[in-house]
Amino acid sequence: MRALAIICLLAGSAGLGFGDERVAALVAREVERDGVGSVSIALVDGAKLVYTAAFGYADIENKVTATPEHVYRIGSITKQFTGLALLKMSREGVVSVSDPVERFVPEMSRIRDRVEGAPPITLVQLATMTSGLAREPENLPTYLVGRADRWTEVVLEALPEVRYDFAPDTRYQYSNIGYAILGLSLERAAKRDYMDYVREELLEPLKMIDTDFVPRDHFESRIAKGYRLKDGVVDFETPAEEHSGRGYKVPNGALYSTVVDLARFVSFQLGHGPESVIPQAALEDNFDRVNSATGDLSSGYGIGFSVVRRGELVITGHGGSVAGYRAGAYFDRASGKGVVILRNVTGGELDVTELAMQVLELVVS
Repeated sequence: MRALAIICLLAGSAGLGFGDERVAALVAREVERDGVGSVSIALVDGAKLVYTAAFGYADIENKVTATPEHVYRIGSITKQFTGLALLKMSREGVVSVSDPVERFVPEMSRIRDRVEGAPPITLVQLATMTSGLAREPENLPTYLVGRADRWTEVVLEALPEVRYDFAPDTRYQYSNIGYAILGLSLERAAKRDYMDYVREELLEPLKMIDTDFVPRDHFESRIAKGYRLKDGVVDFETPAEEHSGRGYKVPNGALYSTVVDLARFVSFQLGHGPESVIPQAALEDNFDRVNSATGDLSSGYGIGFSVVRRGELVITGHGGSVAGYRAGAYFDRASGKGVVILRNVTGGELDVTELAMQVLELVVS
């Protein structure tokens, strides 16, 4: 596919001064490099969704033109909702962020290679990637299958194949299994199904009606078909299989969403409510606490968010990747502007995170 189908839907009046023409040209150029699949994008200015557009095909074989209403998997952006659930539960007295994980998941004793004399892992260490746990369990493919409603069973089955790489709170290490354990801890602490909690306490108040852990009847027909691109070969079978479930990867990577829904989430993170989810002051306090950073201070991680410095611009948010889908949702707190980019292709030359950063630099300048 070389000729791109482009749809641009603007919210508000023309001449927004938000760089929409330059953004469209940039995104179209990047999509054309691979010539496969689609990109949907949304731009946020404070509480307003000011621009949406879609480029390419949501279904290549059937030549279905992508729109901003198409649904994509968003991968690790799911971690932001798990981190938000931790913040909300801690404010409500259900947990303390410093609680030891073993209080809720005594099965942590099954994890291998615990550093002698090291203190137990805490919830906040799981949330900030400072637990010392390995990124994934060994024999990973074994734990990447299973319906979403079985994810807690798969987590527990995986624990004997998880190991400590470092003592807790000694360094940053990204851990998918760590976030799964965090979700399990919150579920047990609240005595409430994790997915139901996120739906009822976060997604519904945020009016994210096209966001869920599993395909829903009202949006299933709008799910963009996922593709994996490698050495010029396009594979759609593996991404299709994962719609039936991703094993333990629910609190860390199972959500589906649209650019419109994620734009609402970005506006919320920029402090535009609803306060019933988390008060603005509490959100700002959370974003002010980056618990770990790289040695050159170019990036860091807090409770459910990453932060990257590009020149004078400090960008907050998260990216995500699962088979056939890439996602990025980022914002600049100083200007109150944000960007969401969703793609139904993994592999190839288009780097969604880098594209999102470039777009944000463009609209903030």
